[in-house]
Amino acid sequence: MEQTPPVTATRPRALRLVALGDSLVYGYGDTERGGWVDRLRCYWMQQSLTNSKAVNAPVLYNLGVRGDTIDLVSRRLEAEFSHRGEYRNRVPDGILLSVGTNDSPRIGQPDGKNYTDFDRFKWLMETLLERSLELARRVFFVGMVPVNSQKMPFLDLLYYNHSDQYRYKEATQELCRSLGIPYLDLFERWLSLGDQWWQSRLSADGLHPNSLGYASIFEAVLEWKALNLGNGEWGRGKREEGMGKREEGRENGEEGMGNRE
Repeated sequence: MEQTPPVTATRPRALRLVALGDSLVYGYGDTERGGWVDRLRCYWMQQSLTNSKAVNAPVLYNLGVRGDTIDLVSRRLEAEFSHRGEYRNRVPDGILLSVGTNDSPRIGQPDGKNYTDFDRFKWLMETLLERSLELARRVFFVGMVPVNSQKMPFLDLLYYNHSDQYRYKEATQELCRSLGIPYLDLFERWLSLGDQWWQSRLSADGLHPNSLGYASIFEAVLEWKALNLGNGEWGRGKREEGMGKREEGRENGEEGMGNRE
């Protein structure tokens, strides 16, 4: 009688994500643990090393660059993405985007021109989001945090303010909603918790979060249902899903995957 060979479980590979954006992605201001992306990277790495049920926790690459604008992020999107594959020339599974703050400030004076013209910003953002959906199975967007306008100008040149931040944030969020891209609205979340709360989470320059601020962002990202990668559904590769929801959202007024939180 022939014996049936034992069945050995094949461990699925870990999902790979790239976080692409400006200093909020880079983690500037967090002198303790390097920002929310590095906190998340280390958290997932620890899960892989210590928890047998999470051996396939995602692998995360931090591709944040200080001072980046929507134009600069768009220019390096494809090269950065295509060079972060592992084994057999695979490319990453998903993209975490966070950019826009550096496009919003006024140059030279409080009523000067925006660094990036608003209409051009919307066009560039739509192009970036659509191209990201073509490249990756899933795309996520982590929004900006409020600045302290009383500390401006930054570098004696740039006047950041809540009014412009809100315009650029809203434009981004609406585009994400129309394309079915989950958007984490940190701007509204922080402001809703009061001036003392959010101001205590900014560095002395009034622009970048401090270690406490990045810890708060990390906690918000970790609790974000859209980024819950443990349900077995995320990695199935329905690349067309986000694009398919664009028209659906416009016709029905639905957010699709583009919930704020």
